[in-house]
Amino acid sequence: MRATAVVPVKRFALAKSRLASGVDAARKPELVAAMVADVLEAIGEARQIDRTIVVSQEPRAVELAAAAGAELISDFDDASHVAAALTGIAAAEAAGASCVALLPGDCPLLDPRELDKMLTGVPDSYVAVIPDRHGTGTNALVLAPPSAIVPSFGEGSKERHVEAARAAGIPYAVEELPSLGLDLDTPADIVALTTRVEMSGGAKRTAKALGI
Repeated sequence: MRATAVVPVKRFALAKSRLASGVDAARKPELVAAMVADVLEAIGEARQIDRTIVVSQEPRAVELAAAAGAELISDFDDASHVAAALTGIAAAEAAGASCVALLPGDCPLLDPRELDKMLTGVPDSYVAVIPDRHGTGTNALVLAPPSAIVPSFGEGSKERHVEAARAAGIPYAVEELPSLGLDLDTPADIVALTTRVEMSGGAKRTAKALGI
């Protein structure tokens, strides 16, 4: 089953406040833009994705989405991550999507091959929860159908998503994808990303923005 990717993106000025001690404020918008561009490029290379929707009120998202061949939705009332995700899900569902992959804009190491492997053979009714590297948050969700559960991101969200799938009676799995485990939220994440990039490459725009 091919999926529609939904990528919620915060306004760059509001994003990544916890990176303040590791990234100069003047450089932060360029770093966020670089991460989003790396993620969208990877999504565009995934064979199991047939459409990409970026949901954002960030003015620069227009050019980033256009460069990646993605659609942009900027007309929504609430700028929260969950509201943006729900806006994207609704648009995907209205267009007839049977599966949605909610993907983060801050996991620049995303590997399209891992994404394809995860999406290959997804049944009609299924939820995949992809945790962060700490094992408690959620970095990505696969929902079939798109309305399978209501996303609930933030601290402890992995268990909330698992419980939501159980309550809905929908088959689910917690699937760990190395390339989706590392999101850049803190200076420690930058250290981890630097190590990964130096060992294996990837995230070329983000690496350049960080001077790696």
